[in-house]
Amino acid sequence: MADKFSFDPFSDFANYRDAVRQMLEGGWVLPRDLMPSAMSAIVIPLDILDTGAALLVRASLPGVQSDDVVITVLGDALTIKASLPEEAEKGATYLRHERKATQFVRSVSLPMAVESDRAEAFFKDGVLTLTLPKAESVRPRVIRVASDKPQQE
Repeated sequence: MADKFSFDPFSDFANYRDAVRQMLEGGWVLPRDLMPSAMSAIVIPLDILDTGAALLVRASLPGVQSDDVVITVLGDALTIKASLPEEAEKGATYLRHERKATQFVRSVSLPMAVESDRAEAFFKDGVLTLTLPKAESVRPRVIRVASDKPQQE
């Protein structure tokens, strides 16, 4: 008798999850088709390193040309944008067309003030390397210690 009145709210979620998985694996629907606005801009993976005198930022931008990259620093926010245009093949018919024009974007808060006017950026093999010199106010300073206290007059 207890089995007739048992209630499992998660069983419906498990069935729904399995149905969606079958649709995706069967090729009926792609994840980007389910949420086109969320998948239209791809987040750029990046590393930020502190080298002492500067912040070093490395970002992966596969297939992007250096002319298609825009870097901005406003206050403590670093924003990297890039675009990958769609390639059109003339005289060919697509049998499957999944690689669309793509926008890459990433915005992060920098952990300290930088001198953006002295920044340098290099792009090689799909990796953007950005060097952002730290602002003078946040660089460590060495204070010399005198052996004798100066006499006051």
